Amino acid sequence: MNTTKLILSLAFAAILAGCQKPAPAPGAVDAARLQAAETNGEWLSYGRTYSEQRFSPLTKIDTKTVGDLGLAWHHEFDTDRGQEATPLMVDGVLYTTTAWSKVYALDARTGELKWSYDPKVDGSKGFDACCDVVNRGVAVWNGKVFVGALDGRLIALDAATGKEVWSVQTTDTSKPYTITGAPRVVKGKVLIGNGGAEYGVRGYLSAYNVDDGKLVWRFYMTPNPEGKPDGAASDKVLAEKAAGTWFGDGWKKSGGGGTPWDAMAYDPALDLLYVGVGNGTPWNRIDRSANNGDNLFVSSILALKPDTGEYVWHYQTTPGESWDYTATQQITLADLTIEGKPRKVLMQAPKNGFFYVLDRATGELLSATPYSQVTWATGVDMKTGRPIEAPGVRYESKPSLQFPAPFGAHNWHPMAFNPQTGLVYIPTQQVPFAYVNDGKYSYRHGSWNTGVDFLANALPDDKAQLAAVKAMMKGELVAWDPVAKKARWKVEHPYFWNAGVLTTAGGLVFQGSAEGQFAAYDAADGKKLWSYKTENGVIAAPMTYELDGEQYVAIMVGYGGAGALSSPSFLPDRPRLPGRLLVFKLGGKATAPAYELPEKIDIDLTGVSSPGDAQHGFALYHQNCQVCHGPNASGAYLPDLKRSQMLTTAEAFKSVVIDGASASRGMASFSRFLSPADAEDIRAYVLTEARKAKGQAQARANAKASAPARG
Repeated sequence: MNTTKLILSLAFAAILAGCQKPAPAPGAVDAARLQAAETNGEWLSYGRTYSEQRFSPLTKIDTKTVGDLGLAWHHEFDTDRGQEATPLMVDGVLYTTTAWSKVYALDARTGELKWSYDPKVDGSKGFDACCDVVNRGVAVWNGKVFVGALDGRLIALDAATGKEVWSVQTTDTSKPYTITGAPRVVKGKVLIGNGGAEYGVRGYLSAYNVDDGKLVWRFYMTPNPEGKPDGAASDKVLAEKAAGTWFGDGWKKSGGGGTPWDAMAYDPALDLLYVGVGNGTPWNRIDRSANNGDNLFVSSILALKPDTGEYVWHYQTTPGESWDYTATQQITLADLTIEGKPRKVLMQAPKNGFFYVLDRATGELLSATPYSQVTWATGVDMKTGRPIEAPGVRYESKPSLQFPAPFGAHNWHPMAFNPQTGLVYIPTQQVPFAYVNDGKYSYRHGSWNTGVDFLANALPDDKAQLAAVKAMMKGELVAWDPVAKKARWKVEHPYFWNAGVLTTAGGLVFQGSAEGQFAAYDAADGKKLWSYKTENGVIAAPMTYELDGEQYVAIMVGYGGAGALSSPSFLPDRPRLPGRLLVFKLGGKATAPAYELPEKIDIDLTGVSSPGDAQHGFALYHQNCQVCHGPNASGAYLPDLKRSQMLTTAEAFKSVVIDGASASRGMASFSRFLSPADAEDIRAYVLTEARKAKGQAQARANAKASAPARG
């Protein structure tokens, strides 16, 4: 090559290099990019886009090709509690969280770990987490990754390095607040709510400046118990609309609840932010509000102005709620044609079992129809928007067996809307619960405050009765038509505790399951087209993304959450296993190693006894321990008390229950609520359950040994 040609070649190369766009900075998400994601292969926010539809326009994986789906790569985490996060994919990086609010950034093509961050939440904070030490994900915006930590901190990390940029304490650390939900970012403000209603807190939503973490505005969901303004965005509407709906003093002790612990959505055209509000505290309105009043804004959907937090409208799904029927379940925005007219709607399937369609500009109720089994109400009055309650449902004077249970007909597990099929795919649960007024209720700060006597939900010893209870419980994937107001198809699951959903333009619906399976269904008719054995249970929602022209599907695997903790007898008997992120693609050939299953260690109870009162221990156990260790000490997800070495001596049991020896692992001291004598009564009761379990196991072994051989 001569000198002239060389110079021309170098010049041409320089021109080409100058025309190439520089690589985007890590985490370079803004409003324009998030809105553009409606039609591309990115996953930039918890529900993919502002509308929270969890619908992807990707089509390479469809009803014809999904059978070729295989594992592309996996990553195993160091936490073995519930995994509820939806990963985000931004510029080739997957950002996700695990239990204990840990954050990970992984190469979306290969799974290579780029960085990780541990907020080092004190293990004793697990005591304040009603439903496991879970976290549902992060938000990414302008080079930062935001995570809400279990202990109430909102933390901003550098998207490139994982280094902490700023951290703010969003809650009063003297109160049992928690954060498990994913933040959202709207107009340069990172939004975060909180949980902990049962323990005695007052819920609120906060907006912080993304650059420096300074509080911009705050909206409280219940009136100030001290009867004074908060200097917050909510002051005016709480005084004008909410204050007159609360009665008595019970709520003033507990804070009233109303924690906004999950659902948010945003409409850029209307410039409205939507947030779902949780249950009242205590659950029972008899104790919370002298059995009177709607108790705004408990169990409500609120529309706020994102710049200021100013109130625009609200709709209350369950006025004066008494059943833990939160409205914190996913809020989804869509455009539907209803009665021949185009409507901009908001859709929600909250715990109470009714599917709501609202005009999202005005809050007008357009429809409310049961999407699962509902007995607490016979319908919703379309003139008033209020439920038509069944007789005796408030359990003032006698027990009331109702569907749904506090688990809800739909819990936090995300649903998905497919605008091509017009269907909403809802992970539903059918579980009964006996609501019984606790006539001895008194508020206990930092403990469960429900006003409900949980003794009524202890497990029956009779096998036939237990089988009858199990027969009433199931999980379903329901394809719901929000215009026709009916189910188009259903897939039944053997266990009620469900998993989140993804739907795509490839005509597919993806969902995991408690029994350890990840499956793809035809979005039109529910036919199962593909499945993968995950070994560990799945409760999180899948997501999908595209890189280099290739489509991937990702799912966080890890069993846990409220169902696994409090109702293990009705769910798979599985050990705690490390969480994993599984990522699939067409033609994927990777394999994940089999889990090493921990050995079940038995204990020798020969000569072990207790002077405690087992009958009194039965009552104390179901008042204090059931929600984490299961009715009748049936729990195995958290340490199985029937197999625990601490059961063998009174000293060991007291060291944990009273002295807090296991506080760093989430088992804080109960000395605020129990005396050493109470603890020994509980030990006496658990010993009876342990011996009963041993007897049943021996009977099964004897029956198996005596069974005739099959040839």
